[in-house]
Amino acid sequence: MLKRAKEVLTIEARAINLMMRRLDRHFEAAVETMAKCNGRVIVCGMGKSGIVARKIAATLSSTGTPSIFLHSAEAVHGDLGQVTAKDIIIIISQSGETEETIRLLPLVRKIGAKIIVMTGNPKSTLGTHGDLILNIKVSSEGCPLGLSPMASTTVTMALGDALAACLIDRKKFKKEDFALYHPGGSLGRRLLLKVEDIMRRESSLALVTGGSKVKDVLWTITKARSGCACVVDRKHKLLGIFTDGDLRRHLEEDPAVLSRKVSEVMTKNPASIGKEKLAAQAFDLLKTKKIDELPVLDSSGRVVGLLDVQDLLKAGVV
Repeated sequence: MLKRAKEVLTIEARAINLMMRRLDRHFEAAVETMAKCNGRVIVCGMGKSGIVARKIAATLSSTGTPSIFLHSAEAVHGDLGQVTAKDIIIIISQSGETEETIRLLPLVRKIGAKIIVMTGNPKSTLGTHGDLILNIKVSSEGCPLGLSPMASTTVTMALGDALAACLIDRKKFKKEDFALYHPGGSLGRRLLLKVEDIMRRESSLALVTGGSKVKDVLWTITKARSGCACVVDRKHKLLGIFTDGDLRRHLEEDPAVLSRKVSEVMTKNPASIGKEKLAAQAFDLLKTKKIDELPVLDSSGRVVGLLDVQDLLKAGVV
């Protein structure tokens, strides 16, 4: 059984390597044509090729190239109405002679959309009528019965991934763009979540004035269940921050620190972040400064919240 499995994987790996050597100007032209498309990329296929076409369309859409899947048989029963002259249609057929797919050619030509063909037979009917041909020929499928497409679907899917990857580069598609299309994923949370969405505020925010005694500050911190207190002036402008670390350092030097004013022992000019900033930026700042808390400021420089590294962990940003 393992021997058969390794044989199939070897055949498919070899097929991808052979296709890689065949890549030529048609591939480059396909990428350029798709990059300049003012409409959508419509990926069309039947059977197993249709399943692969659906995956390619999904990958293109999620990486910045608007794309939809079109079933070859359904296309000639009304769904061809989705195609416009501004679109590019990628038609997939290993043989290049699939009846339902061939019937699309004159219709797509009449509409005016450009045709990119993925076929294992460039001399087929489909191959000879495409604007650009991408060769997905394989010497062996890997199926013990010689019936089910295996290597060919692997090659086709890999070629679709190669197109998507090149389009990412060509369009300068960024992680932030990807997150926009995947807001429910971990990357989306990391790249789109703002500081104000997860910061601590109100009863969970320990705010004290500079004249407060350290012992009273500790009570405020405990009440807020926080790890620090933000020291502010009368207008809530940030003066400093007082943390557990500050307390431990000053206790070693002055056992009477609890009776001192917090302004005398606080960390002045601490790192802070605007509430409109991304949570990912806050995490990078915490990591760079090697600290655990960040006072959060509004556009006027007033303290409106506190961000703790634990908040980022709970939100899935880290």
